[in-house]
Amino acid sequence: MIIVDKALEKRAAESRPILFGMFGAGWIAKGILNQGRYLRGIRCAAVCNRTIDKAVRAVRSAGITSLKVVGSSAELDQSLRKGITAITDDPVVLCESEILECLIEVTGHVEYGATVTTLAIEHGKDMVLMNAELDGTIGPLLKWKADKAGVLISGCDGDQPAVQMNLYRFVRSLELNPLVCGNIKGLQDHYRNPTTQASFARTWDQTPEMVTSFADGTKISFEQAIVANATGMKVAQRGMIGYEHTGHVDDLTDRYDVEQLRELGGIVDYVLGAKPSPGVYVFAEAHDATQAQYLKYAKLGDGPLYSFYVPYHLMPFEAPLTVARMVEFGDVAIAPQGGPVVDVVTAAKRDLHRGETLDGLGGYTTYGLCENYENVRDQDLLPIGLAEGSVLRRHIPRDEVISVKDVDYPEGGITHRLRQQQDEMFPPGT
Repeated sequence: MIIVDKALEKRAAESRPILFGMFGAGWIAKGILNQGRYLRGIRCAAVCNRTIDKAVRAVRSAGITSLKVVGSSAELDQSLRKGITAITDDPVVLCESEILECLIEVTGHVEYGATVTTLAIEHGKDMVLMNAELDGTIGPLLKWKADKAGVLISGCDGDQPAVQMNLYRFVRSLELNPLVCGNIKGLQDHYRNPTTQASFARTWDQTPEMVTSFADGTKISFEQAIVANATGMKVAQRGMIGYEHTGHVDDLTDRYDVEQLRELGGIVDYVLGAKPSPGVYVFAEAHDATQAQYLKYAKLGDGPLYSFYVPYHLMPFEAPLTVARMVEFGDVAIAPQGGPVVDVVTAAKRDLHRGETLDGLGGYTTYGLCENYENVRDQDLLPIGLAEGSVLRRHIPRDEVISVKDVDYPEGGITHRLRQQQDEMFPPGT
């Protein structure tokens, strides 16, 4: 972010760095902590994780030797004043800190993420979510709660939804009309599972379930639902279009029906196999012939769609910049604009049987598909962010979408309660 670098330089010169806390100690968290070796004017000063030992290992992997396990916000703030990185397993400790200026959630776990995010909002903390699964399930309600509490909530730079949103904002600032926000993927196979993905997961020190959600289409569905909720765009069909294309993404502009795009108010989508991977793209139209002439002169083609793209997304590298945007400028990378526009529903990964319990995201039983929110509500479809632990009431053939009436929910989950509140607050068509 061009303007953020100067703000952080000023913070560094004044020996007044932004200190933020982080929930999670996995692969992404390690990358964010490692950035602290090089960033000026901002650092992750506290880590909360359900397993203390894992948090300690993550902090030490970034070369941090001055660390302390703390049990209260007073103890945490005392450590931070001494330049010591604090570690805890109690989310309230981070939320009650008087020194931490922002919090970031990087677990990818819906139920835990819902718990700590609502705590943060209740304690008046700005919150960054690198948790597409949570955002795509109850993000509109969390945004409403944050607005009511006078705090900010945002998706995270470096994650593909925010990269798309930054590009979307850029294109709109040129006074062009974005009609497609897209994600470039190298692979999608709905039937991948933690066994097939175990080797890749070990290579990159990730969990098999997380890697599976990347491969089976669940993750990209959440990512594009977030973009839809932030822009008002819809999906052209259940699961998105998802063209297969081995050339450059620029060559896709003539594949879309522009009239359909206009009618839907724009769409979110993805492409398989295109270059530059793993980037993102926005296709936009000009408003008049003069704009079109200048776009052609700039080598963007004859239209009616013009291609803009970013050839990368640099997750941990960019994540701290979201914190700086919020703290210094009150600017969010990506957040819902109101009620849900696109949801992620549950499809059977294999033939499922009555009495069977659905496992979690990136598991053996289900995968996620984008669907327009009005259809989800009208057909009473099961959001996949709520599916884990549900018990089937009937046989479900492979690839069939599961409805709420097909399952018995587990009792007591905060995500289910919040989702019910969101559904009541945002009926279809609002």
